[in-house]
Amino acid sequence: MSQPIDVTTVAEGIARLAWSHEHTIEDVRRSVADALAEHSRVETWVDPDDKTGQRLATWSGMHREGVMRGVTVGDEAVDRVVYARLSTDAPLDQPGGFRSLLNSFLPRKRAISQMLIRDEDGRVLICQLTYKNDWDLPGGVVEVGESPRLAVSREVDEELGLTIEAGDLLLTDWLPPWGGWDDAVCLVFDGGVHAAAIVQTIVKQEREIRDAQFCTPEQVRERATDFTARRIEAAVRSGLAGGAAYTESGN
Repeated sequence: MSQPIDVTTVAEGIARLAWSHEHTIEDVRRSVADALAEHSRVETWVDPDDKTGQRLATWSGMHREGVMRGVTVGDEAVDRVVYARLSTDAPLDQPGGFRSLLNSFLPRKRAISQMLIRDEDGRVLICQLTYKNDWDLPGGVVEVGESPRLAVSREVDEELGLTIEAGDLLLTDWLPPWGGWDDAVCLVFDGGVHAAAIVQTIVKQEREIRDAQFCTPEQVRERATDFTARRIEAAVRSGLAGGAAYTESGN
């Protein structure tokens, strides 16, 4: 028979559980339910390499909340995955409760929306950014719960002071992990063809934008990273062909 699961009150209304691999999902689930009778929050910290412990935490109904880095356990600074269940969480036998549990640990991928804006000579509007040396299409990260199409129009308005409604999707480009970033999906929307003089109306967001210019394909290749230049060229081809394309790092 396994030893009882350790339940420690670590703050007012908060209990922390610790168990061994001898315990079952039912053992942990019962301990969570018992602890919630007297606490508003029940949590556990699990070693990132302990897959069994993570499985026990998940299927006992505890939501994955993230990774605490460098937390002191004993005399050692370690990383721990934090799982918790609140007294207000929907029961797991309700569809919303189970979906919420799944949502806490299933992968989430970053989305970036960009806009392809061209002039009458076929040049592309690209921006010199304050936080990196190379140039890129206008746009940015899609906020949680935000439409990618609305996100890119918002970013263009905020960064350049241009009100341009995003048109059709031209390109979906997968970006592999790079330079400290996780992988992401970049969606390039059509911003249409405009008079070159539109750049004179740009109001730059100084915190992020140094400059914005219409550039020829040769200038794009000179100013942008290789994978950004490939993405831009793929989006232009897709726009001219009147369809949508998929690439990985521009290829």
